[in-house]
Amino acid sequence: MPATDRAEVLEQFEPVIGLEVHVQLNTASKIFCGCPTRFGEPPNSQTCPVCLGLPGALPVLNRRAVEKAMLASLGLNATVNPTSVFARKNYFYPDLPKGYQISQYDLPLAEHGWLDIQPEDASAPKRIGVTRLHLEEDAGKNIHEGPNAARSSYVDLNRAGVPLVEIVSEPDLRSPEEAFDYLTRLKQIMLYLEVSDCNMEEGSLRCDANVSLRPRGAAQFGTKVEVKNLNSFRYLQRALEYEIGRQAEVLRGGGRIIQETRLFHPADSTTASMRSKEQAHDYRYFPEPDLAPLVIDAAWRAAITTALPELPEAKRARLQSAYGLTTYDAQVLAASRALADYFEQAAAGAANPKAIANWVMGDLQAVLKAAGADLATGRVRPTHIAELVALIDAGAISGKIAKDVFAAMAETGEQPRALVEKMGVRQISDTSALEAMVEQAIAANPKQAEQYRAGKTALLAFFVGQVMKASRGQAQPALVNELLRRKLGA
Repeated sequence: MPATDRAEVLEQFEPVIGLEVHVQLNTASKIFCGCPTRFGEPPNSQTCPVCLGLPGALPVLNRRAVEKAMLASLGLNATVNPTSVFARKNYFYPDLPKGYQISQYDLPLAEHGWLDIQPEDASAPKRIGVTRLHLEEDAGKNIHEGPNAARSSYVDLNRAGVPLVEIVSEPDLRSPEEAFDYLTRLKQIMLYLEVSDCNMEEGSLRCDANVSLRPRGAAQFGTKVEVKNLNSFRYLQRALEYEIGRQAEVLRGGGRIIQETRLFHPADSTTASMRSKEQAHDYRYFPEPDLAPLVIDAAWRAAITTALPELPEAKRARLQSAYGLTTYDAQVLAASRALADYFEQAAAGAANPKAIANWVMGDLQAVLKAAGADLATGRVRPTHIAELVALIDAGAISGKIAKDVFAAMAETGEQPRALVEKMGVRQISDTSALEAMVEQAIAANPKQAEQYRAGKTALLAFFVGQVMKASRGQAQPALVNELLRRKLGA
């Protein structure tokens, strides 16, 4: 939707958006059986009578999946219900072997949570409500490619029974940008909690959006449309932008919005009707007879609460206050729990945490990206960064030399102090040795020395370069500047 059209639409209508996010829990086995959950295995190789829905097979609830779902609930400030009930959601689809999905309906695991976002045009955070978080099993996957794809579709049931939590937001979002921010922050929290890898390419994080328009100032919501197939943050934003424009065009033309499910097409950033939107009663929910109610007592809930780590917002604030970092630096470092932990290990007891932050955010990230490595597999340890910064601050090496030492450190994994000695790059701070180099540079360039004394002070940089060249870059720059000014000023 062009910017001018969007401005006109938003002047007349207010978008109302809610997201339904499915997060795959990173358990080793499925939610109701012992089959593994590894991605990319041969089709239908990770199945058993339970996840295939064979007669007589009974589900057994995975305790670890419940604990991870509880952790996700607490991370979203939701109330974990003492009792929740599994239900059968009945519908027919080829990738659903039982003919129903075990989910939760009227008594979910957790309710009444919230998550804060930061709209660009607002000075204060905006709180987005989380209606519910419930456990459910995933369906299989229909594949429309391969041999005889023109006449046949295939079904891979490896995903059938993989544990999911569905996180349903309140309709509190008012723009594609807010929806993008909400999903970004939700993903970050799930990664901090280590309950999911949130890999959208592998289906570990999936999102459906409910969107409607209402006239500006109206209290009543419009008819909502659900948009599916949003498996990237960019797709979410593009789909919402298109759907807001489409609905506005319909309403402006005197038409009415039909409650339906639409599919997003990434190729042209459009949505197309998929089917009429089901109501809850269409699924004929009823309690799952083969599973007892899930009872979570106070002791179990307290044990999970103690495992709750410091979350992104709290970590950002603490990095600023404890280490004197800027808002931007704290946001970058707190973007991932691993990066923030790495920085704090490097900055522990350090005199210059800002310089450490710069190395971690800049050179370290660059070398890891170039090598296709991460913090765990890279050779530069937090203590190496701390030692390197200490050497610079002590005047043992210059910032330029430190770049070379860092490159060697990233390649070999050796400590910077040892590399400085091995490479012979320790900074020269001996005054007598530097005085000789300074005098030699002045004597070799009498014309430039005369011009400097006549007022062309910019030539100081020329003389600094001459001394640095003579010292192979090892002269202490501040001392060189001081000596040159003294000698040239005579």
